[in-house]
Amino acid sequence: MSKYIDISVSLDAQLPVWPDSHGVNISPLMTYEKDGWNVSRFDIDVHSGTHIDAPLHIIPDGITTNEISLEKLIGDCVIADLKGLKKITAKNLDTLNLPKNTKKLLCKTDNSQHWKDPFHAFREDFCALTADAAQWVVDQGIHLVGIDYHSIQLFHDPPDTHQILLENEVVILETLNLLDVEPGVYRLFCLPTKVNGVEGISARVVLEVI
Repeated sequence: MSKYIDISVSLDAQLPVWPDSHGVNISPLMTYEKDGWNVSRFDIDVHSGTHIDAPLHIIPDGITTNEISLEKLIGDCVIADLKGLKKITAKNLDTLNLPKNTKKLLCKTDNSQHWKDPFHAFREDFCALTADAAQWVVDQGIHLVGIDYHSIQLFHDPPDTHQILLENEVVILETLNLLDVEPGVYRLFCLPTKVNGVEGISARVVLEVI
């Protein structure tokens, strides 16, 4: 029997979010006691929790989330051990000796330790990719790259990392919880909510142990 690991971060109003973000808001529209059933309202900044970025996030005429092919979202992936780093450079990635034809790369860093407390205060000192690392991803033909915190780029960096990845239509997968996942090869199922016309959207992300 297959073993599956959910690496999504559950959406919750207490979830840490990017400074000044609208975040996650969940409220009742109807209640069982008053109306005979429960109906909730879900109001979210689409870059909260586990989500993907599509090119439209930073490319004015870029494709939207629902235009990304399923082939980019489902398939074998490598979880790379990048713990102990403050930032991920091209040199760091070059030392990984990834399996030939790796197309999906998830970066496990010290960030995952933060998910021991899912309601921790937002951290600005998270580990992420530098611009030269983003170019390395593109040059290797990788079409999906993920990180275990809120952004694929460092908090105080300019948007170059996003720009390089998204102008080359590399799917960015952010806010993963890789705390209890060993580095290695898995089968990835990244299923974003199907919404027309948006630059980012929540995703349920699951690994199958292979």
